[in-house]
Amino acid sequence: MTLPTVFTACTPRDDVLKGSIAESDFAADLAQVIRGTAPDEYRTPERFYETTYPTRGLQNLLANVCRRLSGTGGEAAAIFRLDTQFGGGKTHGLIALVHAARGMEGVSNVAEFIEPGLLPTTAVRVAAFDGENADPLNGRDMGDGIRAFTPWGEIAYALAGAAGYERVRASDDGRVAPGADTIRELFGDQPTLILLDELAIYLRKVMLAPHLANTAGQLAAFLTGLFKAVESSTKAALVYTLAVGKDGRALDAYKEENQKLQTLIEELESVSARKATLLNPTEDDETAPVLRRRLFKRVDEEKAKQVVDAYRAIWKQHESALIPAATRPETADAFLAAYPLHPEVLTTLTEKTATFANFQRVRGMLRLLARTVACMWEQRPTDANAIHLHHMDLSDERLRQEVVTRLQQGNYEPALKRDIAGKAGDSAVAQEVDAEHYKGLPPYTSYVARTIFVHTLAFHDRLRGITPEHLRFSMVGPLIDVSFVDDARKRFVAESAFLDDRPGAPMRFLAEANLTQIIRRQEAQIEPGDVRAELRDRIRQIFTGGGSATLSLVPFPGGAYEVPDEVGDGRPLLVLLGYDAVSVGGVVEKVPHLVERMFKHKGQDESAPRGNRNHLVFLVADEGRKEEVRQKMARRLALREMKKPERLAELAEHQQNKVRELESRSETDVAVAIQQCYRHVFFPTRAERMTDDVDLGHTAIDVPATGANPGAGQNQVVRVLRDLKKLRTSEDEPDSPAYIRDRTPLRRGEITTRTLREEFRRDPALPMLVGDDVFLRGIRKGIEAGEYVYRNGDLLYGPGDPQATIKVDEQSTVFTMAFATERAIWPRPLVPTPAVVPPTPGDPPAVTPPVVPPVVQPKPVVSELSAEGVLKEALAQLFEKARARKVMSLAKIDIRMFDAGDAFRLLGVIGTVTGAQKQVHFEGGYETVDGGTLNLEFTGPATDASVLKDFLEPQLRAAREKNVQANFELRFDTGLPLTGDAPEKLTERLTRYAAGSAYVTASAQASDSGASS
Repeated sequence: MTLPTVFTACTPRDDVLKGSIAESDFAADLAQVIRGTAPDEYRTPERFYETTYPTRGLQNLLANVCRRLSGTGGEAAAIFRLDTQFGGGKTHGLIALVHAARGMEGVSNVAEFIEPGLLPTTAVRVAAFDGENADPLNGRDMGDGIRAFTPWGEIAYALAGAAGYERVRASDDGRVAPGADTIRELFGDQPTLILLDELAIYLRKVMLAPHLANTAGQLAAFLTGLFKAVESSTKAALVYTLAVGKDGRALDAYKEENQKLQTLIEELESVSARKATLLNPTEDDETAPVLRRRLFKRVDEEKAKQVVDAYRAIWKQHESALIPAATRPETADAFLAAYPLHPEVLTTLTEKTATFANFQRVRGMLRLLARTVACMWEQRPTDANAIHLHHMDLSDERLRQEVVTRLQQGNYEPALKRDIAGKAGDSAVAQEVDAEHYKGLPPYTSYVARTIFVHTLAFHDRLRGITPEHLRFSMVGPLIDVSFVDDARKRFVAESAFLDDRPGAPMRFLAEANLTQIIRRQEAQIEPGDVRAELRDRIRQIFTGGGSATLSLVPFPGGAYEVPDEVGDGRPLLVLLGYDAVSVGGVVEKVPHLVERMFKHKGQDESAPRGNRNHLVFLVADEGRKEEVRQKMARRLALREMKKPERLAELAEHQQNKVRELESRSETDVAVAIQQCYRHVFFPTRAERMTDDVDLGHTAIDVPATGANPGAGQNQVVRVLRDLKKLRTSEDEPDSPAYIRDRTPLRRGEITTRTLREEFRRDPALPMLVGDDVFLRGIRKGIEAGEYVYRNGDLLYGPGDPQATIKVDEQSTVFTMAFATERAIWPRPLVPTPAVVPPTPGDPPAVTPPVVPPVVQPKPVVSELSAEGVLKEALAQLFEKARARKVMSLAKIDIRMFDAGDAFRLLGVIGTVTGAQKQVHFEGGYETVDGGTLNLEFTGPATDASVLKDFLEPQLRAAREKNVQANFELRFDTGLPLTGDAPEKLTERLTRYAAGSAYVTASAQASDSGASS
């Protein structure tokens, strides 16, 4: 079952959705209601009571006052005092009394507020004095050309019109309070309700005017007379307000004046033995329903219970990560009573925001929450199962102004703009982090920032801020994940410019920029040229590799002419290109032009072809990470500057420690950023080249791997090349002797070691060798396996011989075994040892003449013949050699194809050869594009090989890398005669469909082994 959201469980009032509540609810006042000029929400009784919650205090107030006015109250009290904090429902209660005194006409839910029988049935005179509208200097226009300057002047006119004012005009003009009898005359023996509101504001006005100081004193006399007049009239009632807290202390913006009034009235009560009945229109536990009634015309209680149960389960699941209050039963009960308002909303606003002197508790909350509801119903966030603090979208200008202007918190405007919600397309930190890390998710970072900000709004420093546990409780919900909350919190704390950065401080905003912002300002002063110069030095250091480097660095060449084509110290070259010279995006589809030019050409005019192409590796920057590299270096230079003693002295001690820590860490940060930027490697290859005309492939170093060893960037390049089997170091095993033979000119039979070594630097199809160690071990491995023979001058080194030194020069030659055997180079000719005759005793020592070894003419060995070239040409050469040596017939022919495609075509016709036993041998393997590998070795008849070929053909076409060798053996039972045209017919048959390079060998019949050349 889908959990309800606030949009399905609640229906806001129309004026809330329209945003008109700010004008209607807060522009109204008591005087306007009495005069009939207030907005409809206050002027008409039905509209007023529809949005009013019947608090216990309001019910008591209406019942007691109406009993007095209707005369049914017996000994009911005559004087009532409404004690509550500023914005706690005082004026709202007075307006409710006005409508009740007038009979609550049109109200359908009268019984919710008062027993209908208690309502007055006759006209009630209503007079009110509102200290906020009073004008003791200029007088307040009452109508009929009358201007009243005092509370008694205004009340006299309200009770008895112009005639009533004339009765006290002298008192009003003279600022002297009238007596109790004069006041009582104004009642006219009718039910009378007198309301006094905001007396503290009036008191401040008169106290600020020196010539009106006596008026303040006369207020006490007036109240004494008024109290006496009301109590002596059986149908008169007086209600006045006083903004004091539960402890009897004034707390609002006029606390000094309220405290004076409190003292004054207590003295009056003490002297006259008259004590007012104290009432509180809205108790603390009634704030939630008061707000809910005003904001919403419908709340589905069943859906509310479903949501609260879901929250309760989440709070229990994450109990250890939240504040203790999360799992207390009363928390869930309060949530259900206040739904859709999350418990944190009211707790924070009442315990923190309400500590501001100018925050009117219920009225102030209503302002903030009404605008929040309007924004939510416009934006419809998908995670809104309830209304949280983080749904207060401070990018909304009206909500922002409630904080900045009405609460007078303009000092936080820079923090709002820079960290929480930017203006006019200028994204704040929270918005930028959301765009980068939480795209498609709720804006976690903005939610974190908003919650911290609301918790910052408190008068007392000790109340400002929030802990991580408290933040999680405030934010977590069915669709808000705790782990994302923590992740966003950490990111925001790291990036914020205005969060308090003092050790141990809770998360809260400061009016002044924190160390993060100070560092950013220093970064802005760093010259781009300095950043570039420092970066070039650091990049060079990271990829040089130190004294034991595998590759030789060529840093920032301007063109091919700066990339040498010489062997140098024998290490392959790592060509490091400047990030401003060339960079590539995340998807690389072709070789950059500069890289291609350097790979193909050399020389001052870049016209000569490069020889050692398999000696170069190119390292190129990632386009998307260049700016991060520049930023990291700018930050490092800024921190280095701030670490200077004279600059540190300007900072607080905790900030000094932080600068030292950050400066130390910045070196690693720069190294990691550089390695993450320089992650594109272009290397010589034929198997994986990107385009047909450039023998270069591309690979990218994994971003996590680039930060594994910050400062050792060359190691990552070497690692990725070794993983691709492109680079061989002294630690690696050499390639198989057969592979080296078949992939190099050694397949012709002989090659000098220098020429063979240079081939590895020239041919992109071969691996790159670091130094000569692996190369020499490869030759030695071939000798020991019986594939090679080595000769240097008189030294002949073959299989079975003790190890000999192998040199890389033009005087040293490597032979294939077939070639060495054919040319009678191997095995060595045997030299006979002369017999030794023992001397006869007494004979003089014999003079042994020097032994001259006989000249042995070895017989030509023609049992093995070989040739290499295009298949048709190789076969023709083979038969020519055999006939030239008077071979009559061949017992066996072996054909080794160098290309798998050519081998598969030959396989199709090999089976048609008659008079011969056919054997096929496949060896090698391939690697798939996803990194899978297959190694194979097959020996068998052509029919079985055809089945294997059908499987291999598509696999090899799709393979990332492949190396399959094919050998075909034809063994003739009676020999292949060379005297006729049988060899030519065989050649025609074999080459009808097959071509390509091949290496062919043949063995003569045993009867022909002594044939001479």
